[in-house]
Amino acid sequence: MAIRKLLAALLLPATVTLITACATPAPTIQTGPDAEVTFDGLHRVDNSQADLAWARPDFDLSRYTKILPVEAQYEYRQDVNRARTTYERGRGGPYYIDADRRARFEDEVRNVFQEELSKIEHFEFVTEPGPDVLLLRGALLDIITFVPDDDNIPGRSEFFVSSVGEATLVLELRDSESGTILARSIDRRAAERMGGQMMNSNRVTNAQEVRRLMRFWATRLREGLDGFVAASSE
Repeated sequence: MAIRKLLAALLLPATVTLITACATPAPTIQTGPDAEVTFDGLHRVDNSQADLAWARPDFDLSRYTKILPVEAQYEYRQDVNRARTTYERGRGGPYYIDADRRARFEDEVRNVFQEELSKIEHFEFVTEPGPDVLLLRGALLDIITFVPDDDNIPGRSEFFVSSVGEATLVLELRDSESGTILARSIDRRAAERMGGQMMNSNRVTNAQEVRRLMRFWATRLREGLDGFVAASSE
């Protein structure tokens, strides 16, 4: 299969290989002596819609029919405003995310990705490595929120934000038996209203914006993986 056709199928935004089938020009893997190469042998992908993407120069997933997902990793920014009083909250975010809010956030992420990936058509999800099994590894890094924990602040008043928070999604595809890295993508986005409109912050609206962003990423991942099969059959 031509590498250009494979990239056109797999390099969608925010998937492991950041699919950009509708993009012009088409995504291409750098080759030759001037190619940008990572420490683990991946080559930079040009014209990706994600912030950054890399893949092996011989990138080919045609022998994989199953996916083994790995439990996601989460990393929260450490240097933030802990906002224990209304005065401290007024200094601005990003704000500290306590254990309860982390648990709720991670539950939202897990539920949205599980729901969306359950719709995948051309891959079977498995729990053990194998010769035709693709390992899918994901992480959300540098997670921040612009919403203080008002449950612990006396005299709570209305709080308006244009963005609930931000995170960086890192996705990797690996061979499940050897652990060989095949592709990696990095994409940072905000959970926010369309057009950056201000909104009244509360648990309901905040959860809605988080789910919207997670569904965007999860849908692109599902479409990218299914799109590979469609392209490989041409």
